[in-house]
Amino acid sequence: MSDKILFVDDDVHILQAFQRTLRRKFNLETALGPEEGLRCVRERGPFAVVVSDMRMPNMNGVEFLRQVREINPDTVRMILTGNADQQTAIDAVNEGYIFRFLTKPCPPEVLARALEAGLEQYRLITAERELLSKTLAGCIRVLTDILSLVAPEAFGRALRVREIAARLCRELNVRDSWQIEIAAMLAPIGCIAMPDEIVQKVFRGEALKDHEQLTYQTHPRIAYDLLSKIPRLEQVALIVAYQEKLFDGRGFPADLIAEEAIPLGSRILKLAMDWDDLLQAGISPEMALAEIMDRRGWYDPAVVAALRRTLNLNRVCVVREMKVSDLVDGLILADNVYSVSGTLLCSKGQEITPAIRFRLRNYAVNVGIARPIRVFVPTNTDQENLENQLIPDQ
Repeated sequence: MSDKILFVDDDVHILQAFQRTLRRKFNLETALGPEEGLRCVRERGPFAVVVSDMRMPNMNGVEFLRQVREINPDTVRMILTGNADQQTAIDAVNEGYIFRFLTKPCPPEVLARALEAGLEQYRLITAERELLSKTLAGCIRVLTDILSLVAPEAFGRALRVREIAARLCRELNVRDSWQIEIAAMLAPIGCIAMPDEIVQKVFRGEALKDHEQLTYQTHPRIAYDLLSKIPRLEQVALIVAYQEKLFDGRGFPADLIAEEAIPLGSRILKLAMDWDDLLQAGISPEMALAEIMDRRGWYDPAVVAALRRTLNLNRVCVVREMKVSDLVDGLILADNVYSVSGTLLCSKGQEITPAIRFRLRNYAVNVGIARPIRVFVPTNTDQENLENQLIPDQ
């Protein structure tokens, strides 16, 4: 009696007859018309079985059951109608995905058998879904446990990336966000097949040699091959396969996929991973956002905009190129600074001080600096004070 059945008809007398005939055997509710029926499905569902009349005002039974399916796909749907022409039956089957098509008047024993069959079908559907969900959850748990044991650093990063990805999904109102969160957890699984020294260099932010880079580029494909064999993880596997792909099509895998053709989950994952890398390197959120925005073509602009909304920063920075003569104290370098001969003069993240400015000016005059100096510049609350200082030395 725990599985509920909903009868929907525009005739109150017919609904009352259903209650009298069936209420002792079934957990029965009724709704007068399709609008009330949809309200019941949304507010008092899920229902195991929904039985609808065909001809009702404002919405026929096929349209009503189509909407029921959208709200609750597992609900078993039936038509009970006095209009039993062939086209009505065809429309009901093709558009309403119905389980039974019954005609009025329907003998109580025939209706009862149809309801029992509908309840059994619902139990089979939900039992299979529960079994598959538990199996899927078990597989994911095993994989994450393996990752945590074999590559604890990668697992820790995956936990952080999942939290960032979840926030972005909420901000973007992403459906089936569970797939993206699982992809975030399992994205590094391919690194298990990588030499440990390569993985460690990646997590430390060190440059890879050419042959190491080629090896590292195979990890999304390895992860895809592992995950695509697990039922219901096909989309997760695809997200993981494109986790390193840039929005403009660069990156790997090296194919023609670009922009919106890249899975949305991959676009979210790429930004979340890079954001975490910047924060773990000790860069402030303001400067990390400035660096993200400076990477032309790397990220989906809509996802970056969602990240900005979730941060709620009082201060936002951008990356600007400056001459040595324009530098003022307090600015932060956005890149390493090299002389034309290749000598490292200052490191990325270093704050400009009088001593740094003096050193850079000497090199600029006597040796030469390789390229314009890139710095983080505030764009709002601190900008007015900073702009008063940005006066080139005479």
